[in-house]
Amino acid sequence: MKNDRNKHRRSIRLQNYDYKRSGAYFVTMVTQNRACLFGDVVNGRLQLNDAGQMIQAIWDQLPQHYPSVETDAFVIMPNHVHGIIALVGVGACADIQSGGQPQGVAPTNDPRPKHDAVHVLSLADTVHRFKTLTTKRYVDGVKQFDWSRFESRLWQRNYFEHVIRNEESLNRIREYILDNPARWEFDRENPRATQSESADAWR
Repeated sequence: MKNDRNKHRRSIRLQNYDYKRSGAYFVTMVTQNRACLFGDVVNGRLQLNDAGQMIQAIWDQLPQHYPSVETDAFVIMPNHVHGIIALVGVGACADIQSGGQPQGVAPTNDPRPKHDAVHVLSLADTVHRFKTLTTKRYVDGVKQFDWSRFESRLWQRNYFEHVIRNEESLNRIREYILDNPARWEFDRENPRATQSESADAWR
């Protein structure tokens, strides 16, 4: 059962796809061993602890640290996060043609100054830096405020990603993210779930 639950979190990278391309990406990151470290869900509502609030702060600060990154919908669950990351300023939007790119998410004509390619992060770079920043802050919390300890690493090595190709998909994924706490009882990452939702419930 454990393997089945982890299976849908293994990203299938698109062959020959440039993950530095401007566009919107749906990502999911799960804690090591699915440990519930960031709070709880009570009656369908999130109750973040201090660690969960730290995770939120790091997410909110990503665009300040990395100008080629924008953030959109985001939710912190007890043992995982879902979010939309938009990369801007390089190449064409992630195959969002005919009818439109997500407005305000991944503009092809970004008003901010263009950055040299060396300063533009790929999706993997962005996720790696988010994990590194949050792990460092979490370790500080363990040392200073006695937060719950984690085993070997805070996050699982891999992460789930999906290239958002049009506005319809973007809106559907936004809704899934925001509704996630209400479905915690059936969440595939919930260690106490007795019946899990389908792997592609976000589609």
